[in-house]
Amino acid sequence: MNKKQVIVIAGPTGVGKTRVAQVLAQQLNTEIIQADSRQVYRYMDIGTAKPEAALCHQVKRHLIDVVEPDQRFSAGRYRKLVIPVIEGLIAKGKIPVVEGGSGLYIRALVDGLFSGPGADRAYRQKLKESARGQDSNYLHDKLKRVDPICAGRLHPHDEFRIIRALEVYHNTGRPISDWHTQPNPAAEYDFKLYGLVCPRPQLYEQIELRVDEMLAAGLLEEVQGLLEMGYHRELNSMQGLGYRQMLSYLEGDCDLTGAVASMKQDTRRFAKRQLTWFRKDTRICWFDYPTAMDAITIAEKIILKLSGHNQLPAG
Repeated sequence: MNKKQVIVIAGPTGVGKTRVAQVLAQQLNTEIIQADSRQVYRYMDIGTAKPEAALCHQVKRHLIDVVEPDQRFSAGRYRKLVIPVIEGLIAKGKIPVVEGGSGLYIRALVDGLFSGPGADRAYRQKLKESARGQDSNYLHDKLKRVDPICAGRLHPHDEFRIIRALEVYHNTGRPISDWHTQPNPAAEYDFKLYGLVCPRPQLYEQIELRVDEMLAAGLLEEVQGLLEMGYHRELNSMQGLGYRQMLSYLEGDCDLTGAVASMKQDTRRFAKRQLTWFRKDTRICWFDYPTAMDAITIAEKIILKLSGHNQLPAG
């Protein structure tokens, strides 16, 4: 029995995944499933770079606007929600296209996830109390000492995931990054993994342009609106790129110029971490986009690979 094919389009933020996935889905007459840990939140549209309404009208997208900003969402929950969507598309004779830059979500889908020990609330509280009055990077530095691989993947202010990683190490004696190297394959699917990359100077230029476009589109007003709705800084959703920096400005910690500069710098660093994550997966077939080929050419190459051909016909 042939395995069910699922296409995955991955890569760093700002590289152009949305465009390539859109063209590919249109050519395959299928739908797109987002793999983005921020686009799952409602009311957070500009800062998470959700696809424009026009694109969503042309090609249906799934796993966007799933939860409220004050609700927790995890890679494990993502996998539970994404499998029925994949099965539904396959039942219609369609090849699902998964697109996103959240490496952990993609890994959760493709390889399964280490569930780990249950929550140790006493230890979590102990960690939070020990961090009070310390440098803002205190917990991240603590994680670096026991699990530098995991620490390298997490932002120093991602307290929730940092505490979880420390908790796993405390309760198992092994770093969570070690557990994550033991995949639990989804044997019924044939995942076709593709990555988009471009020269770093160009990627950084695209990231800076995207930040400017977000601000022009009303990112600051979006963050103000979220605050007015009662969503506060401590929420995991509000720790995302763009939201964190705009909150710093609104709370008087910096001026707008400094907030924008920080947002651009943090986004560049995030893209670098994404590339490091994805580069370690030797299953990914990489395309240089848009410097070497356009979205239509990439879509055609992927479709040919699906049919067993590796090269475009000459001419």
